[in-house]
Amino acid sequence: MTFLYKSAIIPKKGHFSMPKYNIKLFNDLEQRFEQQFLEHGRVVSFKKKETPFLDGELLEYFYIVLNGKIKSFQMNLETAKEQTLFVYRKGDMFDTFILLDGKPHDVLYEVIERVELLELPIDKVREWLRTNEQFNRYFFPYIASQMRHTEELASDLSLYSTAERISKLLLQNINPNDHYYYQLLQNLSKTEIAKLLGTVRNVVERHLKELEAKQVIKNERKNIYIKDVKKLLESSEQLFLN
Repeated sequence: MTFLYKSAIIPKKGHFSMPKYNIKLFNDLEQRFEQQFLEHGRVVSFKKKETPFLDGELLEYFYIVLNGKIKSFQMNLETAKEQTLFVYRKGDMFDTFILLDGKPHDVLYEVIERVELLELPIDKVREWLRTNEQFNRYFFPYIASQMRHTEELASDLSLYSTAERISKLLLQNINPNDHYYYQLLQNLSKTEIAKLLGTVRNVVERHLKELEAKQVIKNERKNIYIKDVKKLLESSEQLFLN
């Protein structure tokens, strides 16, 4: 992974057109509020593997993902082990922690798939939280879902084996009601899957080979296909009972 500092990052900027991106928040906006998004927002884009936001940009700006994938993660600098916290995709927002408390957030970001973001002045977004009921109705359920995701991630890492977590992740990947994981594994490397699970690539590959040997999945380089959902459910039943 290459760390790019601000002087090395030259994000492409462009005009923002709401209909182009077909995001629920934009589709539901009243015309007056929509004009504020158009007035204050600008589009920035980053290439795969870039690591933006190292110079405090998130203290000044708030971002909504228009397309692509970007992850937030933490790293042990001694072991270089990574834990992915969120993979932000179309319609996701960050950094909600900084937005709410104004304090720096000790996470890193890396682009998984070329990404376009809507960049908004964070003070303007805070003003909308104070004054705009429409934005509140969208924002607070979203932040609640982030909190639930974080709670679930902590529980899974503490209570369940890697094999159980892999089975659960594969089921979440085919569940259209799971906002954070549905179709997330498409074109995702085994290294990135390992970081989602808090482990390393060779451990993930070993468990996937075991599932493939049992005819539960078909494992390809960047795609995993489930052949027997019933067997997969049985292997992760305990996680879904809790």
